[in-house]
Amino acid sequence: MPGKPPSCVLLADRHHGLTEGVRGLLETAFGTVVMVADAASLLEGAVRLRPDMAVVDLSLARGSNLGWLRGLRQRCPDLKVIVLSVHDEQSVRRAVMEAGADAFVLKRAVATDLLPAVDLVRGEDNDN
Repeated sequence: MPGKPPSCVLLADRHHGLTEGVRGLLETAFGTVVMVADAASLLEGAVRLRPDMAVVDLSLARGSNLGWLRGLRQRCPDLKVIVLSVHDEQSVRRAVMEAGADAFVLKRAVATDLLPAVDLVRGEDNDN
């Protein structure tokens, strides 16, 4: 339904290293934030809860394995996925986007870049 307000986001972080500020930003945008701590919980939560979006710390992937992201895209093709990373290399960004992410945000810029990325992947334009 067009214009449906967002209701739920999965916040996935293996080490729970994301700040409460990030969670607060997401709660403001979505109302409900469900925390998960591993790739299996992310997939299970996405299938069961049908959230509007998943914000996933790249540390969820061990090494360069992005199989969790490909699996998430196959099981929940309409789910919007934003990947957060401490790594700024183009190769990391390219691999994440090719695996199916809708947006890539550096952790050091999450306070300023996360909500614009949310708006972008939701197709909202905040230009007045």
